[in-house]
Amino acid sequence: MSILRQVLEDIPIPQMVRIRQKFDDTTIDNLSEVLEQELKKPGTVDQIKPGQQVAVAVGSRGVANIALFTKITIDAIKQAGGEPFIVPCMGSHGGATADGQKDVLHHLGVTEEAMGAPIRSSMEVVKIDELPNGLPVYVDKIASTADAIVVINRVKPHTAFRGRIESGIMKMISIGLGKQKGAEACHQLGFKYMAENVPAMANIMIEKLPIIFGVALVENAYDQTCRIEVLPAAQIEEREMQLLEEAKARLPKILFDQIDVLVIDYIGKNISGDGMDPNVTGRYPTPYAHGGPDVSKMIVLDLTPETKGNANGVGTADFTTQRLVDQMDRAATFVNGLTSTVCAPTKISTTLDNDFYAIKAGVKTCNILDYTKCKLVRIQDTLHLGEIEISVNLLEEAKLHPDIEILTEPYDLQFDSEGNLAK
Repeated sequence: MSILRQVLEDIPIPQMVRIRQKFDDTTIDNLSEVLEQELKKPGTVDQIKPGQQVAVAVGSRGVANIALFTKITIDAIKQAGGEPFIVPCMGSHGGATADGQKDVLHHLGVTEEAMGAPIRSSMEVVKIDELPNGLPVYVDKIASTADAIVVINRVKPHTAFRGRIESGIMKMISIGLGKQKGAEACHQLGFKYMAENVPAMANIMIEKLPIIFGVALVENAYDQTCRIEVLPAAQIEEREMQLLEEAKARLPKILFDQIDVLVIDYIGKNISGDGMDPNVTGRYPTPYAHGGPDVSKMIVLDLTPETKGNANGVGTADFTTQRLVDQMDRAATFVNGLTSTVCAPTKISTTLDNDFYAIKAGVKTCNILDYTKCKLVRIQDTLHLGEIEISVNLLEEAKLHPDIEILTEPYDLQFDSEGNLAK
């Protein structure tokens, strides 16, 4: 038996119960109809002239219904006489390669066949200006040759800074359309200044490029679309600020303020740019954002298939598993830190043989006197918080919460022959 197993052998894992957390589930049933109507607003598709080449910028996040929204937008452009093509709009994601970014879109269902439009993927950029502070402003070379540009993205709080504009259409323009070099430039002075640099770069790009509108989406706490708005270029900044406030109010969360051990089954770039959303975990990669629960120790167990080995965020956790580390594409992971200048999330956290010992390590180090009293929470990932597991030590607190329903009696976590949680 290894020394690690000896140290952890007698550490108890608490019994668990499954609970349902209740959030506002407002959603849109007729998604296609709503977007089609929005695309008829003045200053949007009506700006496209027959024969124009129209770049449709699509990103890498796990945006609900992204393939549907992209297809409807492309069809509306075609009906106006435009000739749409898709541009991967994702900074350094997909390993910062043209093929990698095209592959990311394929995994999201955004394929040439399904969309009825070509995907033109390149990491080449052109410099179009500089900010007063000297930072260069880059744009995807292919998109820069288009007659018109359309951007599709979800609006939500950023994971590493706070500002009037965080993650949404303007960040998609400044960082996504800027590709790896644009993302690198925007991050160069650090997240301390991102709240200024993101909108400043985006405004220059809106002024100098034929960006005609953005499709802005807001999701509820269940990862479902609850608002669709098509914003003419001149309205993007002002309206996005308002949509951000709505998105913050709808953010899913763990309904406990203090947690000894948080276990997260999966992290991945399709879940969050940070692998898991710090707004949910309370663990931020920078000191420029805040919120969420007080978590003593955090454990990540596995990678999503969609992340293609990119384990950005693993370093934010205290413990991980050998299974996760074995799946890492280190180059794809480390390029995130090199681009964003925040390298802590790409480090490899303390690695245990399997889920069983990783969870025991969290319990042992969570700084409580009696290990049997551990307040442990287990979630699938930070996008899915409707049903989660909590230890029996949180049961009384859960019973008093009006938005929590207890679903099961207490039970022991089950592990397979490899020591990993039975799925």
